[in-house]
Amino acid sequence: MEAVLAAKKAGKIRYIGFTGHKSPDIHLKMLQTAKENNFLFDTVQMPLNVMDYHYDSFEKKVLPVAFKANIGVLAMKPMGAGVILQSNTVTARECLHYAMSLPVSTVITGFPSMAILQETLESARNYIPMTEERCAAILAKTAQAAADGKFERYKNRRRT
Repeated sequence: MEAVLAAKKAGKIRYIGFTGHKSPDIHLKMLQTAKENNFLFDTVQMPLNVMDYHYDSFEKKVLPVAFKANIGVLAMKPMGAGVILQSNTVTARECLHYAMSLPVSTVITGFPSMAILQETLESARNYIPMTEERCAAILAKTAQAAADGKFERYKNRRRT
């Protein structure tokens, strides 16, 4: 940590953050340890999506802590590397718009093909923040499929 802080002081880096996608409890431990040592991360990156809400949730556990501390939130895995779409409960656009409607600094998504890149760009161009009612409707559609975490393989070892 001393080396990272020295690099920031020297102007070699501007921001210090961390990322992970295994467990929100690890993120909470990182934030708590930093706080106990009078350090504040600039950013935290974590998976935030329509399935996360229902299973070992970064959205429920970590997002409020980061928001309260004014830490920039980088939302990743809005479609869970495409696995969420295999649930046949939501569209790619719903996944992206849901993540974009959360109190985050940015949403990071991958695109393994030009077609998905084009769809992602179109979703961003036509983005209108979702109402609480629309978010609740999407979460209701994903609740059963998300209950055991099988569409968030990065959180557990289950591969079904």
